Amino acid sequence: MGNLCGCMKVDQSTVAIKEKFGKFDDVLEPGCHCVPWCLGSQVAGHLSLRVQQLDVRCETKTKDNVFVNVVASIQYRALADKANEAFYKLSNTRSQIQAYVFDVIRAYVPKLNLDNTFEQKKDIAQAVEDELEKAMSAYGYEIVQTLIVDIEPDEHVKRAMNEINAAARMRVAANDKAEAEKILQIKRAEGEAESKYLAGLGIARQRQAIVDGLRDSVLGFSVNVPGTTAKDVMDMVLVTQYFDTMKEIGAASKSSAVFIPHGPGAVRDVATQIRDGLLQASAQH
Repeated sequence: MGNLCGCMKVDQSTVAIKEKFGKFDDVLEPGCHCVPWCLGSQVAGHLSLRVQQLDVRCETKTKDNVFVNVVASIQYRALADKANEAFYKLSNTRSQIQAYVFDVIRAYVPKLNLDNTFEQKKDIAQAVEDELEKAMSAYGYEIVQTLIVDIEPDEHVKRAMNEINAAARMRVAANDKAEAEKILQIKRAEGEAESKYLAGLGIARQRQAIVDGLRDSVLGFSVNVPGTTAKDVMDMVLVTQYFDTMKEIGAASKSSAVFIPHGPGAVRDVATQIRDGLLQASAQH
């Protein structure tokens, strides 16, 4: 009934192109309009003002001769004040945009190595957007945003890149492990050196205490027993130490010991050897 009366509606975010006797007449905004068909007026078509998206997959080659598929996402829309140009100047908007994307990507990417291509995704997207904005503005379209959503090298190239990355990480891990073992060995050696140093201090103090005790015993015995010499006292001390040693060996059931002649004469011989060694060392000094 509305068409018979020449009335029509235009939806939101859409404009209608009105012609009169086949010639452009007006752009109809959203709402109700009178289009008297009997006077030669008609609606040639509708144009959406919504943002549209076009995904373009472009195959190209990098500077280091690696073929990649670059996926670009183009978001665009028609301008309301240039609706007649957007409607009449282009017959296939999506094909036109795709052609410009191919041209820019295939001119830009071959200048970059594969690694640089991944690093400069934003630069590639900006180059595509600048070229599209300059070209499509003459046709009444605005480029809202351009994104490089994916860069896909050949499957064999991706596998090789993963292997290179894995090898590099394993090399770093091996270096770290070797450095850790080096530090561990250094710390262990430092600990052993410190332990031996402290053990040496303990042995030296022990021997010093033994010498001091023997000296005090000899002096005390000489004072309390008149007529005894230091030699007599040392012989008695050695005999006492000898019997204490034999007692400890006999008391231990699982001791390992090396037996030497242990008669009283042998003890005197041991004492003589020790005393002669000390006297010779003193004479040399």
